[in-house]
Amino acid sequence: MMDQFLIHWPLIAALLVVGGVAGLTSGMFGIGGGAVMVPALFYAFSELGVPQDIVMHCAIATSAAVIILNASRSTRAHHSRGAVDMSLVWPAQKWWQSYGLWIGLGSFIAAIWIAPKLSSAFLTQIFATIALLVALQFIFGRPSFVLRETVPRGPAPMIAGGSVGVLSSLMGIGGGSLSVPLLSLCGVPIHRAIGTAAAFGLFIAVPATLGFILSGLGVPDRPLGSLGYVNGLGFALITVAAWPMVPLGAKLAHKMDAVVLRRVFGVCLVLVAINMARKAGLF
Repeated sequence: MMDQFLIHWPLIAALLVVGGVAGLTSGMFGIGGGAVMVPALFYAFSELGVPQDIVMHCAIATSAAVIILNASRSTRAHHSRGAVDMSLVWPAQKWWQSYGLWIGLGSFIAAIWIAPKLSSAFLTQIFATIALLVALQFIFGRPSFVLRETVPRGPAPMIAGGSVGVLSSLMGIGGGSLSVPLLSLCGVPIHRAIGTAAAFGLFIAVPATLGFILSGLGVPDRPLGSLGYVNGLGFALITVAAWPMVPLGAKLAHKMDAVVLRRVFGVCLVLVAINMARKAGLF
């Protein structure tokens, strides 16, 4: 046991640092920290000898499990500041128009049915491509630009919410990378968009984690201590470090100028996207 610790202590230390950064970004940007965790877990599991055909599945699933706690704490922190729009998350009436409902359903379908059919390399390419597109919109898009003044209802929650759930689950993220820009384009102020996206993260992470546990049962050569595709050790290390950082991130978000917040969010995503694109062999 001690020998294993001495061999892998750099990875353990790296995951603890990643956990702290993930917690901070979860609070600041409402993104759950998946954009930070997935690349780190991908690297850690690769170094531990996890086969390339399942390494991305394990990274995404473990990230989703951590996001349950990160998104929960981030949501509470933003809700205490009045920055979560519960009429979008789960309206008191017309529950079938809840974005949370359709986001969760899309997330579960992606984790239990779609992801197991895709290669690890293809999942990495999805992550890199979408993250880069979203990042460029945040960096170069005009903060004042909106497509409409209100968030659409009717069939929109099923279509847009389901799509956010599917893509977020396949990327192992809390959905903020997708839902924050979508909400912003619909006239939602950036701080409120971030708070609402944090709540959406719960509706992504819980069904995604359950789906990845079920779809990964019995798969050979998973990392030691895994339940389905979710790795217990990676989950524990990142969670311990992330937990105290989430409220600090939320506090910083509400002190920052909205334009600066968008730019920081975008630059962080660009760096992550480029690194994952390189690992996926896109260049």
